[in-house]
Amino acid sequence: MPDNQDVTRSKLFIKANRTGRLIAGWICIVFALICIVLWLAAKDIINIGVLLAPCGFKMRTGLPCPTCGYTTAALAFFRGDILKAFYIQPAAALLCVLLILAIFLSFITAVFGVYFSFLKSLVHNLKPRHMLIGVIIVILGGWAVTIARALS
Repeated sequence: MPDNQDVTRSKLFIKANRTGRLIAGWICIVFALICIVLWLAAKDIINIGVLLAPCGFKMRTGLPCPTCGYTTAALAFFRGDILKAFYIQPAAALLCVLLILAIFLSFITAVFGVYFSFLKSLVHNLKPRHMLIGVIIVILGGWAVTIARALS
């Protein structure tokens, strides 16, 4: 019986091809390395502060820039203070959650060779400009929160 006629077969997963598995593997590795660096910085094993200069926008205007608080929130997130991370900078905490989710989904695809069927339509319909618009909306939303806090 063909696969499309098998009503007992689960439609939750779709088999990934070799290229998809390799891409997912690289995504998993790169994102996991980012998380490891942030975790090491949160544990004060490495100092990423030397790489980041003081915020020139805040020094000139007195207002926080769109990414002010991202590093602090990410370090709080990887210390385990997730609610504190959302309080410090909601956009950064949301991006950390999405990073962890991306690692999980790419790991499943790379190792087991399957991906969730709902991701197929998402990946095929999602264009780079949609992702860029989404990231901009998240950053502007987080910036609105930090500006409101700074002005109050």
